[in-house]
Amino acid sequence: MAADKLAPVKVNYCGVCGLPAEYCEFGPDFERCKPWLRAHAPGVYPEELVASSSGGSEKDVDKVGERLQGVGISTADGSSSTGGASASKQEEVKRLPGGKLKKKDKQEVIIEKIVRNKRKCVTVVKGLELFGVKLSDASKKLGKKFATGASVVKGPTEKEQIDVQGDISYDVVEFITDTWPDVPESAIYFIEDGRKVAAA
Repeated sequence: MAADKLAPVKVNYCGVCGLPAEYCEFGPDFERCKPWLRAHAPGVYPEELVASSSGGSEKDVDKVGERLQGVGISTADGSSSTGGASASKQEEVKRLPGGKLKKKDKQEVIIEKIVRNKRKCVTVVKGLELFGVKLSDASKKLGKKFATGASVVKGPTEKEQIDVQGDISYDVVEFITDTWPDVPESAIYFIEDGRKVAAA
């Protein structure tokens, strides 16, 4: 007697947050998912849970959204900013899967000296790309200036960094500020004994 083949399970994904309908309540914004769940997945949640908290319909949800859009934020000089500022703020903040917000990287250049085989060392320069510097061009210039090998590699955090052969950690600060005036000396830090120390 052969066993019957099981049919694959059809998963109903939410059109708002992209999670399976059963997991919408754990998503980033369950309130926005409720109208979609009422229309497309009526049997997943009890009616009391999916019903809107104010007891109204989708129109009420839209009205609240419009009111929130119209609210302005007043700045220090007394002027209020509305839609344009919020749009640029939304571009600045990126959302990761699961609704987590991605923090914007701090603009700083970190220089670290790594010792290999007791005598040889490598100077690592991280963060130049945050100032609009092309890393491939920067590695060529560093290699020519200090007559060493320099390459762009991915670091342990999957971000690109420049590895320069030799101990040039203190000479590289002046070179960076002279070559790229957009990089201020106050934004350059050294990693010494596991601590971040300002170069200036």
